[in-house]
Amino acid sequence: MNPPAAVILAAGKSTRMKSELPKVLHPILGRPMIEYVLDAARSANCQKLVVIVGHKAEEVEAALAQHADVEFALQADQKGTGHAVMMCAEHLAAHDGPVLVLAGDTPLLKGSSLARLLEIQKTNQAACVVGTATTTANQGLGRIVRDAEGRFLRIVEQKDATPEEAAIEEINTGCFAFDSRQLFHALEKVKPNNSQAEYYLTDCAEILLQEGQTVLAQAVFDIQEAMGVNTQEQLAEVAGLIQQRLAAE
Repeated sequence: MNPPAAVILAAGKSTRMKSELPKVLHPILGRPMIEYVLDAARSANCQKLVVIVGHKAEEVEAALAQHADVEFALQADQKGTGHAVMMCAEHLAAHDGPVLVLAGDTPLLKGSSLARLLEIQKTNQAACVVGTATTTANQGLGRIVRDAEGRFLRIVEQKDATPEEAAIEEINTGCFAFDSRQLFHALEKVKPNNSQAEYYLTDCAEILLQEGQTVLAQAVFDIQEAMGVNTQEQLAEVAGLIQQRLAAE
């Protein structure tokens, strides 16, 4: 069993940032925001880091070139999060162990929370653990659907949600802990059957569950950690929160 690996999604183009700079390279206190995600993954003992690049890939690779533990996988066409992770199959072909999948625009992630996610995956020998948080400000976020006994059923994206599902306050943070072999097995079965015609990584959880694998959804994150940076206002807000965190430490 290998030590944990981490896949960081950093291929997307963000128009809402209103900037030519790739989103994940926007600085927070003098550092590209993706470096905070890398730090959190390292803190959770991830020894292999694969960054999925796409939009302005050369700029992202150049900015992170000094990180000896970072590898890059190219997603030339952005066809969704599931498609992005498929692009790193070769990098993880020999990896037998847990894999975190994280977003490169979530700089408030804590290493302790990622370590907890990995511990739950290991303890339960789960094919997948979905990291969740609870918030009433759930607009645009994937909802966690559970059965009457509280067991995880699936993740429903906002655009595909019924009114009842849209009212759910437990949300997908975009942080997952997978068994590596099960992850790539499930990705082979993902279909773009949604309003975006994209390959959703989130579908892997439901596929594995239907095959009888152990799939859990655990609220190990606070809602701040799930905060993705999509605008300059959010960038400023996150910078303030990181400053507070550093001051507290």
